Amino acid sequence: MGFLKKMQDKAQAAVSTDPDAVKAQQRSLGIDTAAFGGPSNAAVSPDDPIFAPIEGISLEEYARIAKIGANQGVTDEAGMNAIAMAEGHDPAAWGTAVKGWVERMGQNMAIGQSFRKYYDAAG
Repeated sequence: MGFLKKMQDKAQAAVSTDPDAVKAQQRSLGIDTAAFGGPSNAAVSPDDPIFAPIEGISLEEYARIAKIGANQGVTDEAGMNAIAMAEGHDPAAWGTAVKGWVERMGQNMAIGQSFRKYYDAAG
């Protein structure tokens, strides 16, 4: 019984909860979650076109405005459009950017992780 417990403990210790470590393990095994219908976990260079602004709105700006909305309790599109407009963005461009960033997050986990970093850093 002691041997099996040690093996179980060792196996559990090898499992990481750090998302970057999990992605690295998956990549080392040749596993890309896109093959299973999810966003890709493939590494992405910071200068990859997937990070290019949409309608002039960068991922960092998208996260900053999203944080403003969350801090104000805004939960609808009209409210977010008003915030975007107050921050100097055309509401139509904002809507296109939101849809584009959400789509890109669905393509690669790196986008969502970068969004989260920007969102957490925003005031």
